[in-house]
Amino acid sequence: MSDPHPPSTALDDHVTSLDGEGADEAATPVPAKKRRRGNALTEWLIVLAVAVGAALLVRQFVLQQFAVSGESMEYTLHDGDRVLVNKLSYRLHDPRRGDVVVLKSLQGTSERDLIKRVVGLPGETVEWHDCSLFIDGRELVEPYLDEPLIHEGTNPCGPDQAKITVPDGSVFVMGDHRNNSMDSRNLGPIKDSLIVGRAFVVVWPSSDWRWL
Repeated sequence: MSDPHPPSTALDDHVTSLDGEGADEAATPVPAKKRRRGNALTEWLIVLAVAVGAALLVRQFVLQQFAVSGESMEYTLHDGDRVLVNKLSYRLHDPRRGDVVVLKSLQGTSERDLIKRVVGLPGETVEWHDCSLFIDGRELVEPYLDEPLIHEGTNPCGPDQAKITVPDGSVFVMGDHRNNSMDSRNLGPIKDSLIVGRAFVVVWPSSDWRWL
C-alpha cells in the first residue's frame, strides 16, 4: 500500500536549500590579504588609542608645556617662550626658594596662568624695599635678577613690601622684572594648592633654551 502521508516535497526542498546555502558560506574562505588588512587596522587603532590616552595622562598629571605671556619674568624668561612644567614636583617635596612656578588663575589678575619665582617659604618674614629682598631680616642675593632692568622706568623696583610672615601651606612669589610684575606684593602669599607645577626648562625658541 502507498503511504497515506507522503513527505512534503516543498518542506524537503526548503530545508535542503538552507543546508546547501550554509555549507556554501562556510566553505568560502576569507582572503588572507583582507584578514591581514583588518588585523593591521585594529592594531593601529589600539596603538593610537593607547598613545593618545598616555599623552593625555602625562599632560594632566606629569608634564605640560606653557607659553610665557608678558614681561614679568625678564630677563630669565621672555614673552613667547615655552617652558616645560613638572606637575609631580610638589607631590614629592615642598616648594623651594628660587623655583620658577606656574600658578592657577587668581582673583585680581587678568592673566590665566602666572609664572613667578618662589622667594619666601612658610614661616619666613619677607620684605622688599630699596630694590632689595630681605628674608628674616637678612638681604637675599638674587643672581637671576637684571639690575639695570629693575631700576629703569617710572616705577623703579616696583612696589615695596612691608614685613610679612608667610603662612603655612603658602609661598611668597615675585617676578624677576620687579618693576613690571603682579605678584605676592599685590596678591599676597600664594597657597600651595594654587601651584600648577615647577617650570624647569625653556624648550622654545631654541635660542632661549636653558634649565631654570
